Amino acid sequence: MAEGFARQLGSGVIEAWSAGVIAAGVNENASAVMREAGVDISGQWSKTLDEIPLDQMDLVVTLCDNARYCLDVPAGVKKLHLPVKDPVGAVGSPEEVLNKFRSAREEIRAAVSGILEEYH
Repeated sequence: MAEGFARQLGSGVIEAWSAGVIAAGVNENASAVMREAGVDISGQWSKTLDEIPLDQMDLVVTLCDNARYCLDVPAGVKKLHLPVKDPVGAVGSPEEVLNKFRSAREEIRAAVSGILEEYH
């Protein structure tokens, strides 16, 4: 979701990459709530940290607490942690689960907007 918003809100000014410790696929609930927000992430794919150019980045933003502690960034790369509760694994009715994804989506949208204002 963060990559989708960065690409949309950054309007080509920035290059956004999203990755995790493991490639887990793009969650269908994330795709659904992003479509609701007018952002198509269907062309994105799940990447591992080895697949992205960490050493070429100006800023690395971590969203989940695990990445906050286990991700070492190269010297000279800024690191920012924004705690967003990961909705993957949420329980409840389909609508309750989607609402958790919507909540995460809105936190991520606000965070990405703030980062873009501050850094660009």
